[in-house]
Amino acid sequence: MTHDDQRIDYKYNEGNILDEIAKYVDSTYDQHYSQNKYQATEFIIDGGHGTGFCIGNILKYAQRYGHKDTPEEWRKDLMKVIHYAIMQLHVHDLEYPKKEFRKKEVESVVILDESGFSSGVGFAHWINDGQKNIKNISK
Repeated sequence: MTHDDQRIDYKYNEGNILDEIAKYVDSTYDQHYSQNKYQATEFIIDGGHGTGFCIGNILKYAQRYGHKDTPEEWRKDLMKVIHYAIMQLHVHDLEYPKKEFRKKEVESVVILDESGFSSGVGFAHWINDGQKNIKNISK
């Protein structure tokens, strides 16, 4: 993936940064993260813990940003945040395939009192049957 022949006049250097992200991700496949042909992350995802692992690492590196070493290290932390976010997109797509559209969706909504504030009482459950008919099913 290269953005040298980009048609979009990016305002925030996105094309070059996307190229840099691709190079960073490629480099992780040459490092200790991918010993013995498999990355440890693969086992974590296969074990059903991918979301917690990826989101946990996003939080870890985001919170560490600006607090460790030099600005160059801070930038590496941001690259790690982006990489774990990309991995989480993969986990998300595994868990929620794009082809899978449900006609009925159940939503939870907070019950508000007359003043518009949450009474903290609980949740009402509503169902959308795909025909713009919304019914309260919490009873």
